Amino acid sequence: MKFFLFLGFITASVLLPVTSRMQAAKAQATSGKELVGLWEAKRRFGPDIRGTLFIRQSGTGWQAEIAGRTASVKLLSDAIEFELPDGKGSFQGKFDSRRTKIVGHWIQPATVEFSARFASPVILTKDRQNIWRGEVSPLDDAITLYLSVRPRGDNTIGAFLKNPERNLGRFIRVDQIEREGDAVKLLAANTGNQKGSVLAEGKYDADSKILSIYFPQVGVTFDFKRVGTNQASDFYPRGYPTGTYAYAAPPALDDGWQTASLKDVGISRAGMEKFIQMIIDTPIDSVSSQEIHGVLIARHGKLVLEEYFHGENRDKPHDTRSAAKSLTATLFGAAMKAGIPVNVSTPVYQVMNGGAFPPDLESHKRALTVEHLLTMSSGLDCDDGDPKSPGGENVMQGQTAEPDYYKYILALKMIRNPGERAIYCTGGNNLVGGLLKRASGQSLPVLFQNLLAEPLQIKKYYMNLAPNGDAYMGGGVRFLPRDFMKLGQLHLNGGVWNGRKILTPEWSRRSTSHLVNMDKTTTYDSQTNQFAIGTRMYGYLWWVEDYPYEGRKVRAFFAGGNGGQIVMGIPELDLVVAFYGGNYSDRALFIPQWVYVPRYILPAVNESR
Repeated sequence: MKFFLFLGFITASVLLPVTSRMQAAKAQATSGKELVGLWEAKRRFGPDIRGTLFIRQSGTGWQAEIAGRTASVKLLSDAIEFELPDGKGSFQGKFDSRRTKIVGHWIQPATVEFSARFASPVILTKDRQNIWRGEVSPLDDAITLYLSVRPRGDNTIGAFLKNPERNLGRFIRVDQIEREGDAVKLLAANTGNQKGSVLAEGKYDADSKILSIYFPQVGVTFDFKRVGTNQASDFYPRGYPTGTYAYAAPPALDDGWQTASLKDVGISRAGMEKFIQMIIDTPIDSVSSQEIHGVLIARHGKLVLEEYFHGENRDKPHDTRSAAKSLTATLFGAAMKAGIPVNVSTPVYQVMNGGAFPPDLESHKRALTVEHLLTMSSGLDCDDGDPKSPGGENVMQGQTAEPDYYKYILALKMIRNPGERAIYCTGGNNLVGGLLKRASGQSLPVLFQNLLAEPLQIKKYYMNLAPNGDAYMGGGVRFLPRDFMKLGQLHLNGGVWNGRKILTPEWSRRSTSHLVNMDKTTTYDSQTNQFAIGTRMYGYLWWVEDYPYEGRKVRAFFAGGNGGQIVMGIPELDLVVAFYGGNYSDRALFIPQWVYVPRYILPAVNESR
């Protein structure tokens, strides 16, 4: 304040030039023009416990060793387990009948990226020294952020965030960036004459050219480095703003897939090259830009197209989100075929209560069966689309009073008769896993490994766990893209994979048939390119859709998940299509199923081949 009073005594002839210089300096200092360009930051959070796991008998006891750490092993009959100190990881497994192998799962600590623990398969083999050894490969825990900074016509500097793992830019809605000295602010969009709120702050080190920003939403500081003009970045579909695509058939691997060329199965190479080129040329100019991570196509049981974008690849597990709900229905069908005492008529409350209904249970709850859960028509007060619904997934996962999600859902009120109306309810879907666990007496990771992973030749996966330690069957399992696609082929084959009968033909047919109309779901009008809320067809945790094809409709079934995760089967064309994406919680996630399939993929398929 004294500084400005002092200026009042300076003559006008001196004041004006000084003021002009100050304003110019301030304008330059507050300008973010020096920050224009693409910035990239990646934080890896571990886990560091990985590598070869050794289990050996030590005197009268057993000991485990991994990554320089040791732990005592508990052995009960054929079951074996241990936990590392400080919650660094644990293992649960079982000896095979000859005690030459231990088959189990490594359980890693909760990730920063997803806030959940994951169980991944581990097989330990006995060597000549009576030591069992196997490889532990936990899910990498990392967050990648891209900050795109561009000048705008109103003299502000626009900016937006892209994040392939969770699409954090959709929630941290950065619209502009400001700089004053070394201080930097990321702001939301202006509202009328009111300046946008500050979303994140940091500083720019002009010497090191590093932009360090703290994001309170995730509690982490990211150090951004500028991406050079000619430098590749996974921000773009193929490393650069554009590129030229040439088709190549997928390689044959040791995963059970036969491979062939597009021509071999009657799919137009020119049509597919045009489609993939369109994806490569997609401009990434906003947080809602289409972000396809993978496109895979199989026909007549052979994988013929396999393309990845934005740094994703066939060896990197991908989040399947709610598309893994269809995995739950498939596991249930496999359990039935394996002789586990469950079926679609099984009373839910009876099984979850140990074989007898709870005393004084209301009649509506007595009538609740597995089929109602599989068709999301339970009648319980559970609606994922209603933020006020006590059974909604966000509400259930946000509360801490009841970590057992099975008990949480079972305690909900009945607000309609079971089977009366289908409303999207993830908690009910997860409850199907609880029934399988109770009926089989096995953990869900073990059940999945024995009934689906092993016969489907799936060697790498990561099952996310609920707070009580059970596998969460409402979605979120991580798979290699080629492996998750096998679910579509399995059902297209009537429950058979490479000669192994995993499901009955009747289960595959009914699961993927139109059984109920799902209310309050997002629909799309291809004529007007408009989204709306309406009713869609649903089976046993599989969506059902009709597509135009050569003057008629062909029916498709598909697993669908947030972000653009899709595994689709079209029986009439003997076709399986898989998409993986990063448009989480953005309507762009629906584009692959409603635009790309009918406009690009189906027109390229020759029905007679």
